[in-house]
Amino acid sequence: MHPPRRRSAVRRLWTAVVAALALPLTMLSAGSTPAQAAALQCSVDYKTNDWGSGFTADLTITNRGTDVIDGWTLTYGYAGNQKLSNGWNGTWSQSGQSITVKDAGYNGRIAAGAAVTTGAQFTYSGSNAAPTNFAINGTSCTGAHQPPITVLTSPAAGAVYSQGDAVPLAATAAAADNASISKVEFYDNTTLLGTDTTAPYSLSVSSLTVGSHSLLAKAYDSLGASAESTPVGITVASGPAVVASPTQLPVQQGKTATYDVKLSTQPSANVTVTTARTSGNSGLSVTGGASLTFTPSNWNTAQKVTITAATSGTGSATFESTATGHAKASVTATQIAATKAYDARFLELYGKITNPANGYFSPEGIPYHSVETLIVEAPDHGHETTSEAYSYLLWLQAMYGKVTGDWSKFNGAWEIMEKYMIPTHADQPTNSFYNASKPATYAPELDTPNEYPAKLDASASVGSDPIAGELKSAYGTDDVYGMHWLQDVDNTYGYGNSPGKCEAGPTDTGPSYINTFQRGAQESVWETVPQPTCDAFKYGGKNGYLDLFTGDASYAKQWKFTNAPDADARAVQAAYWADKWADEQGKGGDISATVAKAAKMGDYLRYAMYDKYFKKVGNCVGASSCPAGTGKDASHYLLSWYYAWGGATDTSAGWAWRIGSSHAHGGYQNPMAAYALANYADLKPKSATGQADWAKSLERQVEFYRWLQSSEGAIAGGATNSWAGRYATPPAGRSTFYGMYYDQQPVYHDPPSNQWFGFQAWSMERVAEYYQQTGNAAAKAVLDKWVDWALSHTTINPDGTFRFPSTLQWSGQPDTWNASSPGANNGLHVTVADYTNDVGVAAAYAKTLTYYADRSGDTAAASTAKALLDGLWDNHQDALGIAVPETRADYNRFDDAIYVPSGWTGTMPNGDAINSSSTFDSIRSFYEDDPAWSKIEAYLAGGAAPSFTYHRFWAQADIALAMGSYAELLE
Repeated sequence: MHPPRRRSAVRRLWTAVVAALALPLTMLSAGSTPAQAAALQCSVDYKTNDWGSGFTADLTITNRGTDVIDGWTLTYGYAGNQKLSNGWNGTWSQSGQSITVKDAGYNGRIAAGAAVTTGAQFTYSGSNAAPTNFAINGTSCTGAHQPPITVLTSPAAGAVYSQGDAVPLAATAAAADNASISKVEFYDNTTLLGTDTTAPYSLSVSSLTVGSHSLLAKAYDSLGASAESTPVGITVASGPAVVASPTQLPVQQGKTATYDVKLSTQPSANVTVTTARTSGNSGLSVTGGASLTFTPSNWNTAQKVTITAATSGTGSATFESTATGHAKASVTATQIAATKAYDARFLELYGKITNPANGYFSPEGIPYHSVETLIVEAPDHGHETTSEAYSYLLWLQAMYGKVTGDWSKFNGAWEIMEKYMIPTHADQPTNSFYNASKPATYAPELDTPNEYPAKLDASASVGSDPIAGELKSAYGTDDVYGMHWLQDVDNTYGYGNSPGKCEAGPTDTGPSYINTFQRGAQESVWETVPQPTCDAFKYGGKNGYLDLFTGDASYAKQWKFTNAPDADARAVQAAYWADKWADEQGKGGDISATVAKAAKMGDYLRYAMYDKYFKKVGNCVGASSCPAGTGKDASHYLLSWYYAWGGATDTSAGWAWRIGSSHAHGGYQNPMAAYALANYADLKPKSATGQADWAKSLERQVEFYRWLQSSEGAIAGGATNSWAGRYATPPAGRSTFYGMYYDQQPVYHDPPSNQWFGFQAWSMERVAEYYQQTGNAAAKAVLDKWVDWALSHTTINPDGTFRFPSTLQWSGQPDTWNASSPGANNGLHVTVADYTNDVGVAAAYAKTLTYYADRSGDTAAASTAKALLDGLWDNHQDALGIAVPETRADYNRFDDAIYVPSGWTGTMPNGDAINSSSTFDSIRSFYEDDPAWSKIEAYLAGGAAPSFTYHRFWAQADIALAMGSYAELLE
């Protein structure tokens, strides 16, 4: 997608707007290379999850040769009585002990160096030895060499040390395939602390700075493989301190709970630690360990403090453990109902997420996308963040307020978001020059990145913006109140676009606004060129980064921001629940000011309801011939993929612009937020027509789900008012929704935007909340069909592990929408290509079932929700939260070429060259200093697809929220 332009007397406007905000766990497709004549070479990596009477097998097939494998058949055999139940990512069959798997078509092509996965479920009795002989197309395959197993055994997670004291690091490491361990490195995040080459592997470090640290060990073996441990979070205090763990303590009514107390450093004499309640719920009291003595010999041995809860009442209290000459330790104890085990789980996981030592937050309190730094999804680095992450923080703190009665953290989360993710006036200084009658200048979206830059076209008609004036009247400002979607929290790239600053540079500390996607639906994250939101031509080429994306005669220094509407809608959704729960506690006044800000955000979120260039919605063909909108006829009343705004950095230049988006995705809709903004008094927008617009949007969104629902029950992609992003003529016979054309994969195609089951779970969870709150019959009809389909593809194993859909494949199209007589969509179909145990999606899926079951009484939905939550809790916990290993075959794309026009040259802030030879990695050389980089290096050299265990903030928050929702509604 490409930018609009307006012209002042002396400057031309260029605007940068994302083409595809691929969401966090979106599957990324592998690249391909032309076939060459060479012998087939392959390896097969075989892993199982075994519960004694059955197991699932996951197999990764890697092409080790230089020739593309164009269609594959895998064969292998078992030695026991293993019996095939079902398979995915291929056509599975069994004859005796022999197994045959034929590719599924969509995964039949394996590029040189690439990998595909397939899997199946089996039953058995007796022994279950792993097969040893695999073949692809009749050619024997080797087994992939397994990397070492590395565990950081010291320090303990959550440990606290005093500055200057030695922190003892120790690790165990074991090599596979008769290899030996050659060395173990110890890291503080990405900083190498030291190396040990002999067992036992250890390191003593006294130089750690005050604050939180994420420590890990990385082992190398004699065959060149390496693997890092799960990070362990610790804290270094400025001096002697009392240490308490955990810092969040659930106590059921009428029962007791304990927490540990010790000292951070060895004292020279005995130290007495006293503990008392300092504020909060008087139903909680210290009944043991109120006074504890620590000696120079037992200072590091934990002693217990016992907290007892009264038989009635709920709410939290703060307990402080103090000692002379030591920093105090604070613990929040929360009295919960005797039956609320899932609230206790919420608090335990909340404690892990919010423990600064665990690495989920920056020093400013901003949630990172993930604890781990090497991760490429929509954010191309783990210590970036998204508006999505901020919205999950708000929701997490809303649930914390519900469980504890403490609403200060919800208010604080909004303040953090407002300070760092909503552009200040200094970030958007020229909005006063915005002309609502000419919002932007048209530029076409093109099919592939190599067709860019795209030329602006001032001759194409654009409509008028009907809400700018009423927003200014309501809020007394020209500035837009919405979140930008992407932020480089640690300024890793070095643009220094921190709030209120324009390209301060690599030495700037703290969060920096950035953008990535710019060049049409086919631009994968692997093909992006990161750029600053405020382009002052300091980095990039002679025109900054602008002329990579839009062709023009001259370029002006400018600012530009892009909003992800699903995140802002989720923030409103969180504010609705916060207000409802606070009102139930008689504490609505505690958060009234914050809820009013959420209403304001919802008012501006209406920009997402408009065609990109405010053209009339419905049968819109031709950039010049499709008529300009004259008001609300430019609104499709759906939540589109983005809205964006920008302008000159020069306050004398005199221009600014705003656009909506023509593309609406089923996974972005949020009827719960629409319901709140249309019907809930505390969230009523101030503008003249805001409430009415959201009421119409609510109706339109529910219709949209009905229109997109396949014959089986899943929700298909979406619709667009601008075919191909340039108002092209759609294929003949394309069905429509209020004149918008059906699009199986709206917005981005690499990978297809609606193949990820997570969109199903996210979106249906919002429908389920709306249904649970209102009993809406139309929402129930959609949910009834969707839940039946999802449950039919969900497996709960005897050991509590589970599988549900991952990748979806689509065929056909819906019937053209007839609101008075909706079609049956017998020609629209979905199939499940493969299955997953993704923990974040499992949480969203469980929440959907929880809200649906509460209102409908569906026992299968309720029992499956419980099984998913119990499976997460019982099988996948670690020190940082809940996570499972992931094989990332798509990481072969680190070497993907990035299209840069011939002759265009520039530099990144760190000096990385940008030119026609650039790759994803070459302009991100900082990745080569990451402790996990050797996994990528080995994979790119022909090794096995690497495995990572990621702790994404949104996923951990959603798991905690799912526990809290189940406690509220079904426990």
